[in-house]
Amino acid sequence: MAGEGDSEPEKPFKLLGFLDVKNIPCARDSVLYGSLGSLVMGLGHFLATSRVRRSCDVAVGSYICTMLGYWFYCRYNLAQQRIRQRMLKEGMKNRMLFEGSYLDPEKKKTGSERSDS
Repeated sequence: MAGEGDSEPEKPFKLLGFLDVKNIPCARDSVLYGSLGSLVMGLGHFLATSRVRRSCDVAVGSYICTMLGYWFYCRYNLAQQRIRQRMLKEGMKNRMLFEGSYLDPEKKKTGSERSDS
């Protein structure tokens, strides 16, 4: 019986030997949505036509399309989120640097400061 205090490092789950699903962003969701899409499309095609081989082809094709479609969608959103985070971080840094100084854009200028510049 393994003790609760034992901390054994978890082995990464690799799909097809090279795709580390646990550590790559969007990989897990892409694989899951791809498999769900292939199941739905393959089963739907089989129920509509009763052709097994063609249904398997449709399932594989829909897996590839769904997985790649969701992969690109997720990676695009992730890139957009990182850009927004970077802009927010830069803005917060500038806010801390300029707060209270004459460069602060939110500081209201008085009449004497306007005549000096």
